[in-house]
Amino acid sequence: MGVSNCSITLPPTQQVPLPKEYGVTKPLSLAGPMEADIQRTKELEKFLVGAGLYESAEEAAKREGVHCQLKQIVKDWVKDLTRLRGYNDQMVEDANAVILTFGSYRLGVHGPGADIDTLCVGPSYVNREDDFFFVLQNILVEREEVTELQPIPDGHVPVMKFKFDGISIDLLYASISLLVVPDDLDISSESVLCNVDEPTVRSLNGCRVADKILKDVPNIEFFRITLRCLKFWAKQRGVYSNVTGFLGGVNWALLVARVCQLYPNVVLSMLVSRFFRVYTQWRWPNPVMLCQIEDKEFGFSIWDPRKNPWDRTHQMPIITPAYPCMNSSYNVSASTFRVMTE
Repeated sequence: MGVSNCSITLPPTQQVPLPKEYGVTKPLSLAGPMEADIQRTKELEKFLVGAGLYESAEEAAKREGVHCQLKQIVKDWVKDLTRLRGYNDQMVEDANAVILTFGSYRLGVHGPGADIDTLCVGPSYVNREDDFFFVLQNILVEREEVTELQPIPDGHVPVMKFKFDGISIDLLYASISLLVVPDDLDISSESVLCNVDEPTVRSLNGCRVADKILKDVPNIEFFRITLRCLKFWAKQRGVYSNVTGFLGGVNWALLVARVCQLYPNVVLSMLVSRFFRVYTQWRWPNPVMLCQIEDKEFGFSIWDPRKNPWDRTHQMPIITPAYPCMNSSYNVSASTFRVMTE
């Protein structure tokens, strides 16, 4: 009996996609939660709601209303300046500025009564010194909703602080090298850093860092609720303030995000306990980083202790993930470091 020489066609091998890896090292554990962890998480979530960490629907709607009014004010301001500068009618019609949020509001972790950190991005011909800190400031002063306006033009990050309809606003300004700023401006694109000065980079990076953090964590909701929990803990312990040499909002966000990367499959109760485990064992001054530090062709200085002697003195480096990467915790001193680590 002859042997058939017909060939058998096997189905193509299916490639099982590998789970995305986050961070500069592999995870410490891929284990998921046990039933007890899920139960503890529910109890912790209930506690956070009871502690008043979430704003009401009414306050959220009021914030959104203030945000919309600010958008309209800066659009009108730029159009008026464009007309005064003698640009043609089409240019006046296209003239635009956008309002973006950053900080806890952009990360989705703000509580009741929190400031709204906002950034106004305007065109290349509208400057910070005269147009923002003089013309726009005068427009805001004239509005009855605006109170307690305090300009800080010479700050590390120049800012106007005020209350709008009772809600605290920190407003920054960045003039970028575009004649027309689109409503859908991609703030994450490094092209926004072309031909801008250092204060403008610092102003832009609040939004850019927040977006990169959310992109670099495995589960945004778990990150948010863990950050709310740790911020509450830090405020209760008196170690929440970058002004006094402790850690502020962005520092805590970066520390929590790194723990989320190291334990990508766990829930809130486990992330909180892992947070303390990771950072009690952390060998400072090894930096906490969400991604590798990259240098680009724009020429801005980045955190690099090999090149910059000042960077070698930092006690507790927590590095921002968006170019140009900086140490967000440069204010930490030897004494505040000791308080936090003990």
